[in-house]
Amino acid sequence: MLNISNYTKVYPGGKTAVDGLTLHVAPGEICGFIGHNGAGKTTTLRAVVGVMSFTQGTITIGGHDIQKEPVAAKSITAFLPDNPDLYEFMSGIGYLNLIADLYGISARDREARIRKYADAFGLTGDLGGAIASYSHGMKQKLALISALIRRPRLLVLDEPFVGLDPAASHLLKGYLAELCREGGAVFFSTHVLEVAEKLCHTIAIIQDGRLVRHGPTEEVVGDSSLEDVFLGLTEKEGDR
Repeated sequence: MLNISNYTKVYPGGKTAVDGLTLHVAPGEICGFIGHNGAGKTTTLRAVVGVMSFTQGTITIGGHDIQKEPVAAKSITAFLPDNPDLYEFMSGIGYLNLIADLYGISARDREARIRKYADAFGLTGDLGGAIASYSHGMKQKLALISALIRRPRLLVLDEPFVGLDPAASHLLKGYLAELCREGGAVFFSTHVLEVAEKLCHTIAIIQDGRLVRHGPTEEVVGDSSLEDVFLGLTEKEGDR
């Protein structure tokens, strides 16, 4: 579903943010992307979804090159950044209908999907209100709903569990699993290592812009814990 091959990002001035990263996420797979702040996670996610250019390499989504076929690639992708920008002058339902219009979702399908996710996240009664009046948690839920109603083939999330209450976090885990059962894939960054260890089929660990470990979660973790593996790897890399 997602193929990243030799992806490199060099910023003006010569700083290499990501160096030769190669990573694949298969249909039905949840891949957790782990790394310290500044390791290159968000830079990679933004390149994957086509909102950041890159220096070298190729990225394809469902076979569509994000640089050569951006519309086709983005049409099957949903991206939720760590701090989503919403049109706060709009109502919640107005925003969701805008997203549904952009992605060509029929009136019947959007109504059913919005009802499903808004009811589950306890947001239905607030959809008529202005987004500006929402709490941070409500805005996060609205952004999640806007991504889920698209039924993306690839869902890309940057720290999706930050700001969610335990009930909403539990719901999100279930919806990610549901998307994968339907043949989609999930690629997300997180600092919540316990969640990644339990939820993800594969784990990718990045340090200073380089991929230092990638594989099935049980192989990456082994007889230890993801926290121990992550800290051990990053400490070794930091000593070089």
